[in-house]
Amino acid sequence: MTSNNKKNKHRDELIGLQILEGLIFRPRRHRRQSHRPHHHHLLHLLSAVCGCLLLLFAALSFLSPPPITTASHQQVMIGERSISRRRQLWTSNQSNLFHGCSKPSDTFTTAEINTEPNRYLLIAASGGLNQQRTGIVDAVVAAYMLKATLVVPKLDQESFWKDPSNFSEIFDVDWFMTFMSKDVKIIKELPQNATKVLSTRVPRKCNPKCYETRVLPIFNKKHAVELTKFDYRLSNLLEDDLQKLRCRVNYHGLRFNDPIRDMGRKLVERMRIKSKHFIALHLRYEPDMLAFSGCYYGGGEKETKELSAIRKRWKTLHTKDPERERRHGKCPLSPEEVGVMLRALGFGEDIHIYVASGEIYGGEEALAPLKSLFPNIHTKESIAIKEELAQFSPYSSRMAALDFIVCDESDVFVTNNNGNMAKILSGRRRYFGHKPTIRPNTKKLQKLFLNRDNTTWEEFSSNVRKFQTGFMGEPLVNEVNNTRKGEFHENPWSCICENSEARASRSSSSSSNKEDVDISNDEVLSEYETDLSETEYPDDENGILQGRF
Repeated sequence: MTSNNKKNKHRDELIGLQILEGLIFRPRRHRRQSHRPHHHHLLHLLSAVCGCLLLLFAALSFLSPPPITTASHQQVMIGERSISRRRQLWTSNQSNLFHGCSKPSDTFTTAEINTEPNRYLLIAASGGLNQQRTGIVDAVVAAYMLKATLVVPKLDQESFWKDPSNFSEIFDVDWFMTFMSKDVKIIKELPQNATKVLSTRVPRKCNPKCYETRVLPIFNKKHAVELTKFDYRLSNLLEDDLQKLRCRVNYHGLRFNDPIRDMGRKLVERMRIKSKHFIALHLRYEPDMLAFSGCYYGGGEKETKELSAIRKRWKTLHTKDPERERRHGKCPLSPEEVGVMLRALGFGEDIHIYVASGEIYGGEEALAPLKSLFPNIHTKESIAIKEELAQFSPYSSRMAALDFIVCDESDVFVTNNNGNMAKILSGRRRYFGHKPTIRPNTKKLQKLFLNRDNTTWEEFSSNVRKFQTGFMGEPLVNEVNNTRKGEFHENPWSCICENSEARASRSSSSSSNKEDVDISNDEVLSEYETDLSETEYPDDENGILQGRF
């Protein structure tokens, strides 16, 4: 029984008691012996009958259930809708209609036939963990296009993060070489008899023709070529077999080494013990991110000076107008705004949230508003003991790898920017089941936050849900081969297959007036899907394709 129903019943009971008290304990008046008309006796009789009827009504009010008023009925309906909406938050609508598929076509040439002898490609990756991951994935494809043997990529140890880790200290190098052996020959080191290495750099988004004209001629003179600063140096648009090769590397061939995977699984298990479902939030509210964004968060002169000093580390970074950046949706939400968005979407305060983040700018004071909305906030440091993290904590990429695993395995992943980790995980979660992945539609949400004091909560939350359509990781109309949704690492469209039900649904929707979600270039969707497939690649004992982390 609802609270309002209980109040209504209690009110009716009180009214019934008052009526009874009025009837039974009414004080008697002394009759006056004056001359009264004869019909006065009829009034007494009528009063007695009415009293009995009132007594009967009062008794029935105790025995019968309280009626559901229009207001209470509406509240029940709203509550039912809220529960239904909350259930839907943990799944993506129609995700079962699609699956990841990365098996090569029958015309794809294997490494044994494709690879030229004495032709070696070396790669120097660039950036943080996930930026380097994109480079490693694209390096395999570049080696295939150049018909070269790939030397295990060299990781960036000199950038902002100053992480000295090599490839095998983060990734499972033996698995990487073995799994990809049918596609590209990979070796750990350049042979001693190889000639001097020539270093060069290709432009961003270099397509196959670009590699053919810029790199291939070098192999006619040298046996080994190194491509430096190798991040996003391969075109977003490639033929399907090359895109599927990207997917085989990214989702199956490139996984973390055993120590990282084991610790990541422990963190996931501990979150599962705390709650059946949990959210992983990539808050991305570190000083370097805020400085790079050029946004302002109300910290006064202190904030301006601190973030300006950090911005000077990027020599080519231009000064930005904070208000313009915010209007265009380029600013990450504050921790409070993230919390308000999640509550507006329907997540209750009992939800457990794993925060994947480095140093939060503003520390506990900045996190306080989020914690007031969601008290159950966790980090890897709070659910693991110091000794467990000792082998990872000195290395930013290894710590980021632990967060990557928890975010990948979470029921809902929330990304607060559209950076490298967000893109990689969005694509990965789409490939492996369309698991809900929320990216704030910041361009429209910022307008709501600016005016939220002038609107009701019901109207505000309704608008949040409306603006987040298409930003929750759900499949959209024309999901397959839809190239308008951003980077391939974020949306692996060539590796998304649909079943017959999805094809039928797409056919019917194309002939109807069903509205598609309009997502402009700066509001690109960031999420994706599954299957582990029917490939002829190494299986585990259960027959499922391995290599998730």
